[in-house]
This record gives sequence, structure tokens and C-alpha cells, in this order.
Amino acid sequence: MPGRELDLDQPVVTDDLSLLYPARAGHPAVRAVDGVTLRVEPGEIVAVLGESGSGKSTLAMALAGLTGTGRVDEGRPRLVGGTARVFGQDVGKLSGRRRDRLSAMVGYLAQDDGERLSPDLTVGEAIAEPIYLRDRKFDRTEAGRIVATLVDGVHLPLGTMLKQTWELSSGQRQRVALARSLVLEPPLLIADEPARGVDVLVRQAVLDVIKNLHEGRQFSALVVTSSVAEARAITDRVAVMRGGRLVGLGDIDDVLRTGIDPYVKVLSQTTPIDIIRPEERESGRPLDPDAEPRGEQAP
Repeated sequence: MPGRELDLDQPVVTDDLSLLYPARAGHPAVRAVDGVTLRVEPGEIVAVLGESGSGKSTLAMALAGLTGTGRVDEGRPRLVGGTARVFGQDVGKLSGRRRDRLSAMVGYLAQDDGERLSPDLTVGEAIAEPIYLRDRKFDRTEAGRIVATLVDGVHLPLGTMLKQTWELSSGQRQRVALARSLVLEPPLLIADEPARGVDVLVRQAVLDVIKNLHEGRQFSALVVTSSVAEARAITDRVAVMRGGRLVGLGDIDDVLRTGIDPYVKVLSQTTPIDIIRPEERESGRPLDPDAEPRGEQAP
């Protein structure tokens, strides 16, 4: 049916989107995303910026099609309000077949994908695996060419393809995971904290890889980060989240310069934002770094 065809002109469109984690034993339900409206245009990179617990990773999961039915054991968010469309498909209403089709169009890089690579596979096998999960008869020579191009694209020596994944550093594994997420040449990349857990000396290299690959392939991308510096390294457009809500959207300099929300005001002066104290978020002013903490608050 025409209404079910993929619309490549609309990579990401959310309208008043709300996502909830169902209650579990001893834990109440959590509304992780609350009324978020956002677009990602074709060929555009949008950085979703926010502190831990802001809802940015939950938003990324949903847009990657990883929403749940509400069962407690799923560990996935449930769409409880608004809509989220990826290439015109409502992610809250996907059948199994449509979800599988959409997954080939979206490369999803989770925070820990580099650490979750199978130690039983070589780097080349790990990157190529998504190809053979979709088509077991795919030409091996062509697969090798695709993998070699990606290994080179993420700035790893071609000889790395023959190494076991456990032989690599954390930064190298994360780049392998990035290559794996792009091996099906998806027109949309969703990367959740792609430089998280990577040595500070190589974080910029990981971000440079995303930017360089984007320049060559012109895919759309939504990149989650908790650092203003990382957001600046890959794009000029940013969406700032706090407490599940969108509190800033637009050109990064405009958002930081004109933001009304106190959190955005502090964000313009403090990185990484995970070290912002609660009282700073409310006052909109960074505290004196030499001041003594008040009461039982940690410095």
C-alpha cells in the first residue's frame, strides 16, 4: 500500500512524543521522554545534548525502532503519547515485517556496542555479520570489499580485519562497531554516545570518523552526547534535553546564547554537562569551583 512505503525525504519526525518505562517491582513507571517535537532533515546531523537521565538515549532507542509492548521484562520504552516517524513509518505501530525492513534503513550504534562485539569473531566477520543475517548467500568477495572500505573509512589498518575483536583497544572496538552499524549503507545513523567509554585521547578520532563518513555518504544522523564540545565537533544543530523535555533546539551557538532555560544557560559555560550541580541547573549560574559544598551535597 502506498501509505506504507518508506519516505526517504523524512528521516525523523516526532510530534509531541512521550515514552514511558513501565513500573517494575519496587520501581514506579518512568516517563523518560515527555512531549518532544523534533525533525531531522535528509543529509542533516542533529546532536541531542543532555545530561545523564535527560531522556536522550531513550529517544534514540525509540527512533531506532526499539520500543516495547509494555512487558516489564523488555527493558524498552513504550510509546504513550504523540508520534515518532522514521522514513514515514510510525515506530509505535510497526509490524514485525515492517520493523525488519526499517532496521535495514537505520544504523543504530548503542553506547556499549564496542564492548559487545563477539570475541569469537574477527573484525572483518563482526562488521560483515549484518549482511549475512539478511542474506546468507551474499557474495563474499563483494562483502569483503564493503568491509575493507569501511575499515579504511574508520581509520583502521586493513590488517585489523584479521584480528579478533578482543585484541583491539576500546577506541578501536568502538570504531569497528560504528563500521558495523553502517555496513548496510543505511540512510540514517542513530549513534548513542559514540565516544563514551573511549579514552579521552581518541574521542575526537571517533567523532571525526562520523563526520568524515557523513561527508562522503551524506546520510542523516542523530547523535546523542553529553558534551558541548562533542556536539560542536560533528554538527551545528543541536537539540537540548532536560528531564525528558526539549529545552533548546536550533543552531548550537544561538541556543546557548539565547536559551531561556536555566540549564541551557549553565550549559553554555560548563562541559561536560554531567558535572553540573542541581542548584546550578535551577539558578542558571555556574558555582564557584572553589566554594565548599552546602549541606550533604557532593562537590
